[in-house]
Amino acid sequence: MPKKIPMRKCTGCGEMKEKKELIRIVRTPEGTIKIDRTGKMNGRGAYLCNDLSCLRKARKKRSLQRSLDTPIPDEILDEIESRWEVPSDG
Repeated sequence: MPKKIPMRKCTGCGEMKEKKELIRIVRTPEGTIKIDRTGKMNGRGAYLCNDLSCLRKARKKRSLQRSLDTPIPDEILDEIESRWEVPSDG
């Protein structure tokens, strides 16, 4: 029997994708917001495509705040955006 592939919804574009294709943003039990590239950090998670446009959409719609159930200051969102890996062409 084939192994079930975990699917998650991108909070930016709303598309269902394989969990391993998405980047997890986590609200830790202490209340800090971090990028969780391992997918194993403790806390409440929200998923985004590895695409800056999805992060910007989520930011505009405030869907990341809703998913993580906490207000996120602009400085934190700016920091997340600055740390985002932009895939290079080639």
